Amino acid sequence: MGLSIGIDVGGTKIAGGVVDSSGRIIARVRRPSPADDAEAIVDEIVGIAKDLASSHEVHSIGIGAAGFVGKDRRTVLFAPNIAWRDEPLADRVESALNLPTIIENDANAAAWGEYSHGVATNAESIVFVTLGTGVGGGIIIDGQLLRGSNGFAGEIGHMNLIPDGVKCGCGSRGCWEQYSSGTALVRMAREAAMEAPDRAQTLLSLAGGNPAKITGRFVTQAARMGCRVARKAFDQAGRYVGIALADLVSILDPDMFVLAGGLSEAGSLIRNPAEEAFMDQQVGGDYRPAIPIVTAKLGNNAGMIGAADLARRAFDGIR
Repeated sequence: MGLSIGIDVGGTKIAGGVVDSSGRIIARVRRPSPADDAEAIVDEIVGIAKDLASSHEVHSIGIGAAGFVGKDRRTVLFAPNIAWRDEPLADRVESALNLPTIIENDANAAAWGEYSHGVATNAESIVFVTLGTGVGGGIIIDGQLLRGSNGFAGEIGHMNLIPDGVKCGCGSRGCWEQYSSGTALVRMAREAAMEAPDRAQTLLSLAGGNPAKITGRFVTQAARMGCRVARKAFDQAGRYVGIALADLVSILDPDMFVLAGGLSEAGSLIRNPAEEAFMDQQVGGDYRPAIPIVTAKLGNNAGMIGAADLARRAFDGIR
């Protein structure tokens, strides 16, 4: 049945599962992530893998982790939310379980999950975009993950959309994730509510009258109730999604874009303005085949499924 373990290492939780060759999760474990303790995270990963391997005959392990993963897919060179620097994670897991292990960037793993077993199974080239706390992505071209010469490709959230724009956590200004992430949506809604409280009454009522307590969930709820300020925040965030995707079309020419992450769950609120801006901005839009913008299918399971499938392919000789 070709069973592999897929592990998705997040900032707040670590999720692991036994995945078969069809992408079905047949067992899973989820535990809190001790994000401030690098050694404890490794121990937790090993513990999850041991628990899963003890009850299933697995042949390989794939781990999706945020940050820069070495080109050999064995070392986490830098993880922004975990105290990992040049962490030989694959070696450590292999020595504990005696199972071949690979590491993959978490967005790449999720992109592969959607490509291999999710919404993009009929595509050859996709751009996977996560609209969450930040903006991330994974790129698959002609059936191959695009990793770049150092393994760092796909950091699309740090494409510069607005020169000298909003300061980003990476140190630059005007990065895409400062305009289309869940964090950006909340920032724009709070600013608008403070500037024009009379137009944000629905949103403010959900937040108890305090703009500082506005959350992404409140913005989505208010937008669906017709609040103009909330809808404008979605229109702004979606517009920048469309502009960025139009740039990516000119570079990559994919079959489709796959939107994932919490903001994508707002559906048409984010997708409609994204599609409108995309059609308006892409070069030669009247002469090229339509490129669909779709919502991911696998949800939080994409990274686990993708990591397991990448491990299975790497060690079973499957292309």
